[in-house]
Amino acid sequence: MGRDTRADSSYTWLIMTLITNTDALRVFCAPLHSEPFITVDTEFMREKTYWPQLCLVQIGGPDAAVAVDPLAEGMDLTPLYELLDNRNVTKVFHAARQDLEIFLHLSNRLPAPLFDTQIAAMVCGFGESVGYEHLVSKLANARLDKGSRFTDWAMRPLSDRQIKYAMADVTHLRVAYQKLRNQLECENRTQWIEEEMEVLRDPATYRPDPMQIYQRIKGKKGNGRFLAVLRELAAWREREAQYRDIPRNRVLRDEILVEIAHHTPETPKTLSRTRGLSEKAAHGLTGIAILDAVKRGLETPREQWPQLPARPDLPRGIGPTSDLLKVLLKKVSEDANVAGRLIASSAEVDLIAGLGENAIVPALGGWRREIFGKDALRLRAGELALAIRGNQLIIREISDQLAE
Repeated sequence: MGRDTRADSSYTWLIMTLITNTDALRVFCAPLHSEPFITVDTEFMREKTYWPQLCLVQIGGPDAAVAVDPLAEGMDLTPLYELLDNRNVTKVFHAARQDLEIFLHLSNRLPAPLFDTQIAAMVCGFGESVGYEHLVSKLANARLDKGSRFTDWAMRPLSDRQIKYAMADVTHLRVAYQKLRNQLECENRTQWIEEEMEVLRDPATYRPDPMQIYQRIKGKKGNGRFLAVLRELAAWREREAQYRDIPRNRVLRDEILVEIAHHTPETPKTLSRTRGLSEKAAHGLTGIAILDAVKRGLETPREQWPQLPARPDLPRGIGPTSDLLKVLLKKVSEDANVAGRLIASSAEVDLIAGLGENAIVPALGGWRREIFGKDALRLRAGELALAIRGNQLIIREISDQLAE
């Protein structure tokens, strides 16, 4: 990773402007190809669409930051995509997932390499899912004006206040990134965030398989036949939402899909009895598509029926053991100054409590094992104890004689 040796205090943005044509974008992006990193953020609207509608892109360089208007007449974002593709320039985001989804949808590729300051903050003592406002307050000593947080970014013209608000998301991010990166390097924790970053780098993160969407639906309790029908209905809805570019629940709500999957109607008349589905829809093209999906589900061979993920058969009475391990997790996360969720989830701790070394969880591998997993197994085996000394929780070895 390249390093920018200039001191944080030297960052004075000489340009804070709105770019509305491709030539200006190309001129701004050209020198950034030789920079070690840039900061990036987006503003978008999604309330009425399936795909996020990109309304603004903010880019921060060492001496200048700009907002790019993708809605401007004739705007071609190719110079920006070329910069995001440059493997010699790290692209820095905060809470990058939705920003990355936008770029993947528009350009069919993800920015690389990338760095997410929210993930980095989790191993630098800022807790779980730290917000940008809190992070830059601590690291850049900046106070943000959040008055435009819920603005309509698709409206034109944009006000000076909107642009100023948007620019703050990349200007202060430079300082935050440098301090987080330096802390990670000094504490040899750069690899600690690699697993989380790998998820962001995977296009499948943003392109869910329509045939797997049913797993996200609440209330999907039922046998394999029910799940086969629900899977087909959810897949049809997902493709329809994408094609029409509307939120999936504006096609059909989850509870309607569940009801149809339970009753498996075969005619428009029986389909029209579904609560929440209009008779017009039941007898129209939507009804035809729904009935076709139901038919496909019913015709799915038994051996291809989906099954809900099986819950591990954990021993009874592991609750107290799990609670004790969670106390240990809290202690080591505070000692290591790392967000506990990055080390192990509550469900993963339950698995360790019930299955010990046989639990297949990230907490029993790599750096997580070193700071938590190893001691969790020893605590479970009776080789360690937790004790209170003064107002501090300590970990103590248990002698073989006492253990017996």
